[in-house]
Amino acid sequence: MYFNGIYHEFYQYNLNGPIFGDIVWGHSVSTDLVNWIGLEPALVRDTPSDIDGCWTGSVTILPGGKPIIIYTGGDIDQHQAQNIAFPKNRSDPYLREWIKAPNNPVLRPDEPGMNSIEFRDPTTGWIGPDGLWRMAVGGELNGYSAALLYKSEDFLNWTKVDHPLYSHNGSNMWECPDFFAVLPGNNAGLDLSAAIPQGAKHALKMSV
Repeated sequence: MYFNGIYHEFYQYNLNGPIFGDIVWGHSVSTDLVNWIGLEPALVRDTPSDIDGCWTGSVTILPGGKPIIIYTGGDIDQHQAQNIAFPKNRSDPYLREWIKAPNNPVLRPDEPGMNSIEFRDPTTGWIGPDGLWRMAVGGELNGYSAALLYKSEDFLNWTKVDHPLYSHNGSNMWECPDFFAVLPGNNAGLDLSAAIPQGAKHALKMSV
């Protein structure tokens, strides 16, 4: 994330060693993408909906310059759901402290055919032509791998769209979906939280 002149790198991190387990969100900042300062973790596993780990997620900049994290957490039974956090103090250039939403989790895999232990890795949000936010989440739907599509008016309350963004029967789970726009002939990146120019193409990336 680039915010107010500072690059922020968030990453899955085990404070106890270079192995999987006890996962929190590490946080480092830089002004030049070369020299980095490591900070205290942005998210730790301290609530019922993320006590099993704070896993992959993303950051979206909402209107008015408001960063918001949406991330996957696991509960004590390893059921997965999506949670939200906000900066405690946006005037802090390093955004050291983040506050979790009191109504977490904001998104559960409650619909028929969904696997509650295969529901993770929400993408950065983007605004559709109807003005609603969209987001994809990797999951298993009726035994197929799927990039599940959700929509929201406020980024807090989400509704699943009837059809996935994409699904395939070659596996039962896709990891870390990403959805982004590119404009042919333009080397600059496009901001999905703003209006997408006419002629742009969209790409969906998944890890298998």
